[in-house]
Amino acid sequence: MKVIVAEYDKEWPRLFDHERDLLLKVFGETAVRIEHIGSTSVPGLAARPIIDVMAGLQDFANVDSLVPKVEDLGYVYIREYEDVMPDRRFFRRMQDRQDTHHIHMVEIGSEFWERHLLFRDYLRENPETADEYALLKKSLASRQWKDANNYVDAKT
Repeated sequence: MKVIVAEYDKEWPRLFDHERDLLLKVFGETAVRIEHIGSTSVPGLAARPIIDVMAGLQDFANVDSLVPKVEDLGYVYIREYEDVMPDRRFFRRMQDRQDTHHIHMVEIGSEFWERHLLFRDYLRENPETADEYALLKKSLASRQWKDANNYVDAKT
């Protein structure tokens, strides 16, 4: 599998804003925070062109009732990832057989929530580190991968 790492696109924040607004309408009264995470959330950083959205819930006990609402927005729920991460619900949206958006529903304050925000914020505040990270990602993207998860594991 070929992994594509694109140069930063100034449209990525707008694409996130659009998804955030859709999700806030769908979640209604549910206590939720929507955050842009991943490399597309870091200005200037090269990234796989996939908008990563983290939906933080105050009460994760309500998560399964929200799954159909997210699916109604055109997302596919990937149930098998619950085996690996039971405290996250993962969704993807594709266009032309390429992922364009991912949603990670987790509890606010969870390890996943905190780790992703800290990493994003660190890269935003440390452009030299973000540049080094971009070089690593481009180097890894030049390899052939069994699937995208292997690439993600290598970045980690």
